Amino acid sequence: MTKVEKVSFAISKLQELYPTIPVPLEHKDPYTLLIAVLMSAQSTDVRVNQITPLLFEKADNPFDMVKLRVEEIREIIKPVGLSPMKSKGIHGLSKILIEKYNGEVPKEIELLEELPAVGHKTASVVVSQAFGIPAFPVDTHIHRLMYRWGFSNGKNVVQTEKDAKRLFPKPLWNDLHLQIIWYGRDYSPARGWDLEKDIITKTIGRKSVIDEYLHKKKTR
Repeated sequence: MTKVEKVSFAISKLQELYPTIPVPLEHKDPYTLLIAVLMSAQSTDVRVNQITPLLFEKADNPFDMVKLRVEEIREIIKPVGLSPMKSKGIHGLSKILIEKYNGEVPKEIELLEELPAVGHKTASVVVSQAFGIPAFPVDTHIHRLMYRWGFSNGKNVVQTEKDAKRLFPKPLWNDLHLQIIWYGRDYSPARGWDLEKDIITKTIGRKSVIDEYLHKKKTR
């Protein structure tokens, strides 16, 4: 198969498996999504979805959030980890949203990246999922699968994002980044990986990855 045919196979298989795509983090508007994505750093979506309702019950908009003390926010979000940094970020960005943007979340990645505790990936998720603007946020699942499929060299997430944007059609970016995340979780995890169930990697995967998998299986 050529690279183009491999990309086409991956896209069609993902669309077949995930015709409707659930959004991993529960939210009701751009602000609550921004907070949820910020909280998800080095945590699981399941854990974040358990904690955000407790936080949003007290404050689900920047005006109410700044009324809370950083310590109060930190106490609520402690279970998701990195709570000292995240609580300061949530309080700080809420203040800036009020002062600079009348409490609204900006739609530009560059403006979002200027907010405390908001990196490129968080900004990309927000513009993609809240505003429908094409972006390709790369998480660990996407980074792993782009390498397994031979679509990127796996050096770093910056390169993986460039490769994804180069290979996949722009109108599909927002769907694809979510479909790949779900596929990674369901069929191609980092641990407990079963190649037989992973139809995409089994069909188009990087030869060295498949060889290594088979070698490990033999030696077990």
